[in-house]
Amino acid sequence: MGPYFPKWLQTQKNYSSLDISNTTISDIIPSWFWGLSRTAVLINLSHNQIRGTFPSSTMEFAYYPKLNFSWNQLEGPIPSFLSKSSSLDLSNNKLSGFISFLCGIKASNLTLLDLTSNHVSGELPDCWAHLENLVYLGLCGNGFFGKIPTTLGKLYSLETLKLKNNRFVGELPSSLMNCKHLKVFDVAENQLSGLIPGWLGFELPKLVILILRSNLFYGRIPLQLCNLTQVQILDLSINNISGTIPKCLSNLTALVDKGHSILTITHHYASDFGNGIFLESYDDAATLIWKGIMSEYKSTLGLVKSFHLSSNQLTGEIPKEIIHLGGLVSLNLSRNHLTGQINPNIGKLELLQSLDLSRNHIDGRIPTSLFQIYGLGDLDLSNNNLSGNIPMGSQLQNFDPSAFAENPLLCGLALQRMCDQEKEKGSVQQTGLGNQDHEGGLVTRGFYISMGLGFAFGFWGVSGTLMFHEFKFFILSTE
Repeated sequence: MGPYFPKWLQTQKNYSSLDISNTTISDIIPSWFWGLSRTAVLINLSHNQIRGTFPSSTMEFAYYPKLNFSWNQLEGPIPSFLSKSSSLDLSNNKLSGFISFLCGIKASNLTLLDLTSNHVSGELPDCWAHLENLVYLGLCGNGFFGKIPTTLGKLYSLETLKLKNNRFVGELPSSLMNCKHLKVFDVAENQLSGLIPGWLGFELPKLVILILRSNLFYGRIPLQLCNLTQVQILDLSINNISGTIPKCLSNLTALVDKGHSILTITHHYASDFGNGIFLESYDDAATLIWKGIMSEYKSTLGLVKSFHLSSNQLTGEIPKEIIHLGGLVSLNLSRNHLTGQINPNIGKLELLQSLDLSRNHIDGRIPTSLFQIYGLGDLDLSNNNLSGNIPMGSQLQNFDPSAFAENPLLCGLALQRMCDQEKEKGSVQQTGLGNQDHEGGLVTRGFYISMGLGFAFGFWGVSGTLMFHEFKFFILSTE
């Protein structure tokens, strides 16, 4: 259809729905477009390369339309008239300025607001109470700073709150415990600090995804987090958390369950368009560090059950209860100060695809049960105090040697470092060959001695001696 806005669109009067997404349009939005859109309940221009800015003049929609301008090249400030909608998706553009215009809204039907990956900046205004219908709030990847406003706790219908990759500081406001329907909470890659609040586990029992990665949280992991029976992704990595890993992990029943998971994490909600209430839905997404790579998951998010505590100050042994998390697909406890041995029954985590225990102080042998995890494709046990042989006859021998590096007492084919028992075996084999040569010499001497005796013992004596030495030589040769 692109690169220009279609001319035929000017002849369409009073349309209710317009979807020209993913049509390679790289034009600016023409001024006549807005006059035709007044009565629309759906406008979708996403996944194009639309340039330019929104009009600065005010306009009024007749209803509360669902607006999607995501994945374009739009710039400039966000006009306030767009907030008079039921759903506003402006993610993945180049929009800038502030969002203080939200404070001017007296009443709102807005259920979804997504400004992810723009250049919007400033402190978040503390005027969210009137957005009582908001179900989804995505502000990731912008330039917001300051403290998280307490009035976010007035969003009683909120199910998804994403504030990742900004510059928020301070503690998590306790008012968020009022968001009882919250399922996804992602504040990764900020400068938040303080203790991890226990109310996350006690007051937000519906959490499915909790990501606090890459902040300045400190103190112990609160035992209340074990109350999150529905959590599938728990990421507390890259903080200053200390103490031991809680032993109540088996209470995380969604991670214990090995049953078939739903592919997506889908939210359903009612949306008021002004001319009727309709049932809407959206599929959540989350950015995770998977096999050392930052990746976003959406269509398969429900399958990615993970437990990440890497890059903290955790001490003590890995609790044996961790083997009860049979639904885990990814386990990362790397870069801590953990001690003790790997649980010999770790093979019970049979769905595991990624395991990282590197850069700890774990000792002992690698359990043979590890090779029962047939889907394990990513393994890192490096920089520990592991010892003994890497289990033979398993896929562990096929991993890159770096997975076992910097374990001075570890040996095996994967490291091209021979174990002591293999050295002893090789020595025994060499000794056996020497004895065989010696025995062969004795046979030869015995043979000539018997020949030197001539016929003193007669024909049968010689023949018997020959048969005896031939028989003995045969035995020695087969040893």
